[in-house]
Amino acid sequence: MTKADTVAVEGAPSGAGPAAAPGTTLAATPGPAAPLPPGSPIPVEQRPAWLTGLYIASGLMMFLTQGLGLNIVNVNLYQLQGTFSATVAEVAALSAAYMFPYASLSLALFKIRVQYGLRPFAELSIAAFVLASCLNLFVTDLHSAVVVRFVSGMAAAPLSSLGFLYILEAFPPQRKLNLGLSIALMGTLLAAPAARIISPTLLDFDGYRALYTMELGLSLIALPIIYLLPLTPPPRAKVIQRTDVFTYLLLAIGLGSLAVFFTLGRFYWWLEAPWLGVLLASALAFLTAYGMIELRRENPLLDLRWIFSRSNLHLAAVLIMFRAITSEQSTTIVSFYQQLGLQNDQMTFLYVLILIASVLGGLVCAGLMLRESTGLAHVIALSLIAAGAFLDSQSNNLTRPEQMYLSQSMIAFGAAMFLPPVMAKGFASAMERGAPHLVNFITIFLFTQITGSVITTAFLGSFVTIREKFHSSILVENVLLTNPQVTQRISQLVGGYSHTITDRTLLNAEGLALLGQQVSREAYVLAYNDAFLLIGCVTIASLAILLLHLAWNRFAVARSKPASGEAGMALPKQV
Repeated sequence: MTKADTVAVEGAPSGAGPAAAPGTTLAATPGPAAPLPPGSPIPVEQRPAWLTGLYIASGLMMFLTQGLGLNIVNVNLYQLQGTFSATVAEVAALSAAYMFPYASLSLALFKIRVQYGLRPFAELSIAAFVLASCLNLFVTDLHSAVVVRFVSGMAAAPLSSLGFLYILEAFPPQRKLNLGLSIALMGTLLAAPAARIISPTLLDFDGYRALYTMELGLSLIALPIIYLLPLTPPPRAKVIQRTDVFTYLLLAIGLGSLAVFFTLGRFYWWLEAPWLGVLLASALAFLTAYGMIELRRENPLLDLRWIFSRSNLHLAAVLIMFRAITSEQSTTIVSFYQQLGLQNDQMTFLYVLILIASVLGGLVCAGLMLRESTGLAHVIALSLIAAGAFLDSQSNNLTRPEQMYLSQSMIAFGAAMFLPPVMAKGFASAMERGAPHLVNFITIFLFTQITGSVITTAFLGSFVTIREKFHSSILVENVLLTNPQVTQRISQLVGGYSHTITDRTLLNAEGLALLGQQVSREAYVLAYNDAFLLIGCVTIASLAILLLHLAWNRFAVARSKPASGEAGMALPKQV
């Protein structure tokens, strides 16, 4: 494949979310203009600025529509307990049901789009999402909500793909993998803070129903975009084989079971619920069977040998590391404030700043990628994320969102700068081997961003729980009734109850209970500080490795220049 060939570009988003593989066309400069078929998109070179902006806005609209559906439950787990009369663990099943089909469906959608065409794919995708959004209005209890969330996970998978398609459609071929990719990946980061900004107001209106009425409204707004703004269709090709259906089912069940295991494991605790072990064993069995079948096929669904090559494992490690360090903002900081008794409506301005910082970070990254300064973008991103994590590790029980405006804005800015250079490099590597290898690159990205996000969130949540038990045991050892300070503190805590509780024994018991709550809160604060510190240390280690890698590359280039010069001087003598 040469640079002049038509190349189908496929990719998927991070995060926070969610994600299917976009596809668009990088074509050579056309010759004489030919008449366009009715309904065809206007070429980028002839497109007015307002229409280019409309394509970008449409792509961001697709990202918000899909991302809000994904995050609307995750950011309101505690608020939805009353709606469904359920525990936090039971409400978390809504997220698990959504992630089960979402974790792998993008792979199937990629091949369906290539074989049957982009236009039918887009029309059916948006219609399915509108239907799934309508089903949410008929939810009456937790069981029906779980079923609808499963359907929503299937219907939402194509939307992020369409978001990528519309944003990449707005740019000429030489700008798709730098400016276009930066804006698209920035769009994947906007839904999580936006969901936390709008959720409190919607919950005050009509609870769960208001949340999904808004989702239905967004899907209806996105519906006409498919018909009014056409996309450049990539060439069709017969890529689906009969065996692909069976092997995809194995892969879908395996990845879906892993997603459910890591989503619910920290709520039911890993070694306490026997069905978690059965779920993990089933996931490993299905994935093993999938691998054994695929390795023997001449045209496998995925090229596992290429996926597990050294360069791709390095890429996967980088992407998982990104998910680990950015989960500080997406989940850990939110849980920290929930332990202090704060809700989303008390953190609205913090999320507004995060949203603004994400946009600015994406724009700065786009500028650096246009100048081919990807190494500098990574250095700035990791430095900001590390500094923000270390600032957060100094928190206490009096810390409020105002004290984290700076640190969280730094983390959001750095997160928006980190991913586009990695994605651009992965795209370029896959395209060098031909368009069929793009589906394998998509699998790497999806696993690290969807399943990897769930895994890192589960790991950090479990880490906080373990560290809380450690700090709690240390603090409790020093809470002795023979200590005058402890006795004084109990008296202060029960001072307000002394007029209503006359029994001294009951009054002391109430004081001990209140003191126990304060000890538990302090233990959680220390545990979250440990999590922030861990993220900061991992980021610093990643930054050190990156700097060594950049230094080695520069040293290698410097060594090659004298050798090239000597070879050039020797050439005339040979002639």
